[in-house]
Amino acid sequence: MSVQSNETSIQTSETPLGRDDLARLVAKDIAPGSFVNLGIGQPTLVSNYLTEEQNITLHTENGMLGMGPAAGGDEIDGDLINAGKIPVTELPGASYFHHADSFAIMRGGHLDICVLGAFQVSATGDLANWHTGAPGAIPAVGGAMDLATGAKDVFVMMTLLTREGASKIVESCTYPLTGVGCVTRVYTDKAVFLTGPDGVTVRETFGTTLEELQELLPIPLKAAPAAGRRDPGAP
Repeated sequence: MSVQSNETSIQTSETPLGRDDLARLVAKDIAPGSFVNLGIGQPTLVSNYLTEEQNITLHTENGMLGMGPAAGGDEIDGDLINAGKIPVTELPGASYFHHADSFAIMRGGHLDICVLGAFQVSATGDLANWHTGAPGAIPAVGGAMDLATGAKDVFVMMTLLTREGASKIVESCTYPLTGVGCVTRVYTDKAVFLTGPDGVTVRETFGTTLEELQELLPIPLKAAPAAGRRDPGAP
C-alpha cells in the first residue's frame, strides 16, 4: 500500500512519544476558552499540562465543572474525584451538580472537546471504546456514548498498536461501536492522525517515517499539507 503524498517529511520527534509527552501535545492543541471532558485512563493526564492562559474549563461526568490537575499529598480530598475515581484539585469558580445535569451538559452539545481512549478507530472516525466482545469481559460504556455524540470534537488518545502488534486504526471497527463518524483526531505514540469522510491524514510522526507507518496500518495514509501541520517548535 503506497503513501498518498509527494511530501512525506513530517517526522517531528526522533522517538515515539510517552504518555506524558502525548498528554502535553494534546493540551497544547486545545483552543483557549474551550469546555473539555477528559475520559478515564490516559486522557486524564491532559489536565496536568493545561496552562492558566488557555482558560480551559474541565468537565467531569460525575458532576463538576472547573476541575484542576490531579491532586497529590495534602491536596487529596477523598470526596473530590474525577470520573475515573482519581483525586483531583478544583480551580477558582468550580461548581458541582447532579449527575443528570452533568449528562445534560454532555448530551446538549455544550462541550467543545472530549478526549477519550479507544480500542479501535475506523478510517472514517467511528469509535469503539467500551467493549472488545471478549468472553468474560465486563462492558463499561459509562458516558462514552453521550460524549461521543454530544461533544463538538472527539479526540482519541491511545497506543497505535495492540500488544500483538495489530493497528488500532482500522478500515472498519470489529468491536461494538460507541459512536459513528465522531472522531476527528487520533493521538498515538507514533503519530497524530486526522480522520473523517475522506479517510486518514497524518499530521506528524514520532520516531518513524510516513512510509514506515504505512507498513503498520491496513488503510491508505495521506500526509497533511504543510499549512495544516503543527509547528513542532510552537510553545
